[in-house]
Amino acid sequence: MRKNIATRMNMKGLFEHRNRGMNVPKLEDYKMYWLDHNVENLVRIFDQNERKDFLRLDLNENPGGLPREFVESVLAEVTPQMVAQYPETLHFTQVLADYIGTDITNICITNGSAEAIRYVIQAFTAPNGRIVGVVPSYFMFQVYSEMYGRNFVKVPYNDDLTISIDNIERELTDDTQMLILLNPNNPMGNVYSDEEFERLFKTCQEKEITLLIDEAYHYFYPKTFIKYALKNKRVLVTRTFSKLFSMAGCRLGYVVGNPEDIKYVQKFCTPHNTNAFAMLFAEKIITTPGMVDALIAKFNEGRNYLLSSLDANGYRHKGEAGNFLFIEPKTNAGHIVERMKNEMRILIKEYPNVGEFGNCLRVSIGEKQYMERFMDSLLKVDR
Repeated sequence: MRKNIATRMNMKGLFEHRNRGMNVPKLEDYKMYWLDHNVENLVRIFDQNERKDFLRLDLNENPGGLPREFVESVLAEVTPQMVAQYPETLHFTQVLADYIGTDITNICITNGSAEAIRYVIQAFTAPNGRIVGVVPSYFMFQVYSEMYGRNFVKVPYNDDLTISIDNIERELTDDTQMLILLNPNNPMGNVYSDEEFERLFKTCQEKEITLLIDEAYHYFYPKTFIKYALKNKRVLVTRTFSKLFSMAGCRLGYVVGNPEDIKYVQKFCTPHNTNAFAMLFAEKIITTPGMVDALIAKFNEGRNYLLSSLDANGYRHKGEAGNFLFIEPKTNAGHIVERMKNEMRILIKEYPNVGEFGNCLRVSIGEKQYMERFMDSLLKVDR
């Protein structure tokens, strides 16, 4: 603002000097750098570096990762040509289509599901367009909306940490362009029933509102609404290989939708936007017999241990589904997060002022050995 005022004052002086016959530069000789005000005013926090020596239970990664022998067997197939050449997506897209039971025309491969969400927002909403979403949830829904000059309308949780379908539907006004649902929702693990989803789906169809369902945590919770994306226009589902498939370091996701809608999303993709190693690992995971079931079994063992341990020690918690749990601590949540990091070398997340739970912890769930370490540490610092 100060620069703009100063510039206007200088321009006024130029006109006065020119009127007096003085030799001064022309107005068109003066230019100012341009900056998108949506980016200028965007609030971002980048705190995800220097975390290698910690047990990372703050970003819903799989702390154990894939079995080492499996990783080594896949890496053995990497050739110099794979490293040197631009990747091609057709083969993996067909493998993925076969795995989820659809056609390649229904799929767009992306560099993580975050990229997919970004492209869907860009394609199916306009500047100043109205986007409705539940909060708290995946923060990039709001970031992308604000980044591209959209109006993100927040639907808060109820005090008992449930989601009100009435409140969501109330915000689906005639000028709304998109509704975003995360199922299960992060951080509370809330899920939508068939009846609830059908109600929102019908409202969106009637008012011509694009419906985006993020199923990042689908494999921790078997219900999916992907059939709606396959049978209807302007219904899209995004998924990721970062969570259960333990590939957050590779970055791979995809969008499922009507072929016409998928073509629009693909127009935003840069050439070769997904890397060959990610597609190789993903293909081996979904085509190796028993691999996905083994990952789910290890997760369930860790989840069951954590739930029983929290119950035994008198902790209230919430998380119907997903690879995370919302925990009400007995002392200050912020202090627990700091002590877990500095003393126990464990990273967890704090959520302030959330309903009847107040300030709470969100913890990613992993194999039993990591949940044992977390519980041992929690009992030491939360007292």
